[in-house]
Amino acid sequence: MPARPQFDDDQRRARLARRHHLAPDARADRAEQVVDDLVAVHATDPATVFLAVAARLATPGIADTERALYRDGTVLRQHGMRSTLFAIPAALAPTVYTSTTAKLVARERARLLKDFAASGRDADWTAGVESAVRSALADTDLTGSQIGELVPQLREKIEYGAGTSYRAEQSVGMRLLRLLGMEGSMVRRRPVGSWTSSQHRWAPGPPAPAAPSAAERAEAQRELARRWLERYGPATEDDLVWWTGWGVREVRAALAGCAAVEVELAGGATGFVLPGDLDPVAEPGPWAALLPALDPTAMNGKHRDWYLPSGHRPQLVDRSGNIGPTVWWNGRVVGGWAQRPDGEVVFELLEDAGREADAAIAARATELRAVLGDARVTPRFRTPLERRLSS
Repeated sequence: MPARPQFDDDQRRARLARRHHLAPDARADRAEQVVDDLVAVHATDPATVFLAVAARLATPGIADTERALYRDGTVLRQHGMRSTLFAIPAALAPTVYTSTTAKLVARERARLLKDFAASGRDADWTAGVESAVRSALADTDLTGSQIGELVPQLREKIEYGAGTSYRAEQSVGMRLLRLLGMEGSMVRRRPVGSWTSSQHRWAPGPPAPAAPSAAERAEAQRELARRWLERYGPATEDDLVWWTGWGVREVRAALAGCAAVEVELAGGATGFVLPGDLDPVAEPGPWAALLPALDPTAMNGKHRDWYLPSGHRPQLVDRSGNIGPTVWWNGRVVGGWAQRPDGEVVFELLEDAGREADAAIAARATELRAVLGDARVTPRFRTPLERRLSS
């Protein structure tokens, strides 16, 4: 049996540098190019989308991402993998929905109808409220609170978990607007306030698509796995399971569907690449980056030791596994950064990376300070080093 192709950690880091637009000669010209090549950018924290893109643009800034999101609609915010909100290429939205989101929507709708019924609100009542929400959005974009003023049923409270330790009350609107957003029948538009705001206006989207068939779902999973492996491979089966939130059987079927090739990673682990992607990528020149919390490169899979030393994790990762703002040198995380109340961007290295690294990282910090301008960014999921540096 022929030996499997081998990929060492240096080659994996070289691929990230070039394919994720982090090397100086690989930076992108437009926000769409960045988002497309990252496949999906975490959008739970609004600032992540803008800062992740800015770190990869030849001319770093915020305006081009605003254009893509709000004027041209070429980048959309949509719930997807692991029930998380992402910014994705508009052209990829049907694939993400069919492969992943449709199943989440079906489950969420079933739960919502069950909880509403328990409080005396049947399916016809729910359908009526949904219709009223769409009518409210027919003429203008509205915030959630503005929709609630026009559709008072959204302000009603429902109880769930009665008789249990997790009993709580939620507004109808909190549950229903989230579901409509997951379906895509409502879409997030420009926020209230600056680009760091999480209070978005809503606009009407297309009717929710029909539930996909098993064959359609499998085909969409194959395509999404192919896209991800093209940008993040070689990677392990566990990495793809973690990133997608799919079951192991689904991931294995998707890998088989895109004819993924087994390779050997450092330490003997089994990884996968696409056929035709076995040739080495040219090593980039020295590069530094300051990436935001939840950046997709830093959150690209379950196994991260090849770029995130285990000794750095207590300072850079919270208890739920969310990674904070990171400082990179030549494909490895070497420290973290934060913004202080006066706007200053400060960083701390957790290892000695050398004088060249110090100078390059300082230059990236200056660049980031210019991008931030008057904005102040506090990550939604805070980590020990970020808290200490920002105080």
